[in-house]
Amino acid sequence: MYRAQSHETHALLQAIQQLLAKRNIVARLAFPASDLLAHWRGSDVLLSQTCGFPLMTALPDVQVVGGFHYSAPGCDGVNYRSALVARREDQNKTLADFFGRRAACNAVDSQSGFNALRKMVTPLAQEGPFFSRVVISGSHQQSLVEIVDQRADLAAIDCVTLALVQRYEPQRMRELTVIGYTPSTPGLPLITAAQTPPETVQCLREVLHTLVTSARYAELCASTLIAGFSEQSREAYRVLLN
Repeated sequence: MYRAQSHETHALLQAIQQLLAKRNIVARLAFPASDLLAHWRGSDVLLSQTCGFPLMTALPDVQVVGGFHYSAPGCDGVNYRSALVARREDQNKTLADFFGRRAACNAVDSQSGFNALRKMVTPLAQEGPFFSRVVISGSHQQSLVEIVDQRADLAAIDCVTLALVQRYEPQRMRELTVIGYTPSTPGLPLITAAQTPPETVQCLREVLHTLVTSARYAELCASTLIAGFSEQSREAYRVLLN
């Protein structure tokens, strides 16, 4: 879900593919450009990364393998947050100061861009809708563009996405600032199809542990901000529905 078409992500997936091949599991790489729900629901999905909110609302049958730990500010083990991003001119404001202004969200089924922000503004919306307008941008990166181009004033941006933007596209951040963070929740789950046998699920977990602990892959993991891996259950994501 992070910089899917980058050289670093391709190299990471190839490393996982090679580790699986050593265990006689043949996996092909796929990069779905659209209809991610159809992809995640596929019976042939061996390993993919989704968002916690669609996991709990639209993917009842997939199995949760676990989640990566990321080294981005706002991450803590398998948990993450979203940064509340605004234009630099608003750097001293709090979330409450954005009442009546405009928000950009990547998608309405996004935990980091929509659900987390919705939960934060709901207690503040005592006099009607908190935002005067909500732009559905299609991606976190486009939400940043909407703010810079003054079509929106605030967005909740997945803190891993933001850290990767700051590393690889720092020019995007020149006019932007972080005014706060959303509460910590479980990060993006790694999933496999309902049909995947238990022994294969265990193999996937062992391969991911190897990926994040082997010195051979340390530089590759660091380039994608991956700092660890933990096994997770679906139950851990129930908090997103509260």
